[in-house]
Amino acid sequence: MSRTELGGYRERLLAAAVNCLQEKGYARTTARDLVAASGTNLASIGYHFGGKDALLNEAIVSAYDAWIEHVEESVFGGPLAGPREMLERAMVALVDVFAEMRPQLVLAVEAYPAALREELLRAKLAAVYGRARQAGIDMINRAAAELGVELPFAPEALISVLIAISDGLMIQWLLDPESTPDAHQVVEALAALSAFIA
Repeated sequence: MSRTELGGYRERLLAAAVNCLQEKGYARTTARDLVAASGTNLASIGYHFGGKDALLNEAIVSAYDAWIEHVEESVFGGPLAGPREMLERAMVALVDVFAEMRPQLVLAVEAYPAALREELLRAKLAAVYGRARQAGIDMINRAAAELGVELPFAPEALISVLIAISDGLMIQWLLDPESTPDAHQVVEALAALSAFIA
């Protein structure tokens, strides 16, 4: 396969970084691993990203961004019957994909400790969470407009809570998949909680 068919060096390095992160983890991925997996050279890492860590950070961010896009496509993949259906679709895209996305989940969890020690990665992940929150807010506003309903709340806090639920379930699933609720159970629990505290 020619270089053109494989894509440019930058794209190949990013794809290789995602693969290496999923297979080896953040701390164990070396620049040589990235070069071998991408079919590029050491100089191309510095040229396109400034260094190995910057490349790995960018790969982590791209994995998060892809997940955000997946959720939005799932929510609006067909007509919505109501707010509960929107929540169910979002939860399916966030929770019921854990088995097929296991390598990405491990990558996400491994990014947290690295971000605690590396300021640039922490800033990039904070920005990703900001984009995720904004995407969620936009989805709620779009759904409300499509359904012709007025929101009885500001969506900002709700989105942060839903992200926290998804992140928490992701960690639980990685440790004990059999005991982790699925999307339907999550929605049922949220509905029961809402009725209980109303």
